[in-house]
Amino acid sequence: MADIFDVVADSTRRDILAVLLERERGVPQSGGEISVSDIVTALGASQPTVSKHLKVLRESGLVAVREEGQHRYYKLDRGPLETLEDWLIPFLSSDAAADAVALAGVESNGEIALNDDQRAFASAIGKAFADTAHQVTAVVAPKRRR
Repeated sequence: MADIFDVVADSTRRDILAVLLERERGVPQSGGEISVSDIVTALGASQPTVSKHLKVLRESGLVAVREEGQHRYYKLDRGPLETLEDWLIPFLSSDAAADAVALAGVESNGEIALNDDQRAFASAIGKAFADTAHQVTAVVAPKRRR
């Protein structure tokens, strides 16, 4: 299996993830599922290209697939993205991290020992930031392709 960082390093795969995220948020009754042909249409890419990238995303666990006859329906699986989030958050902003720690009520003395409530609070902040970053990417990425 490819390293998660290698998987999301490819712009086409990031675009596919953005399409899946958009479907998840925009069409709640779909359960976040979208057909391969709808992904092809959304990206303006060829079906073989999309299928190749979906295979990589599937093998990395970033997408789940449901088969119905000859049709395949994909949806986002956020689980593996936690690895990225855990690695990325300390690099985003030392000020933001310090603010999160301060909001959690932790004194910073070089070592930060969080209790369960504080860890949950910090995690919620990180997830909110990640959701916002995904929303920005979903808006910005299509404009870059033009």
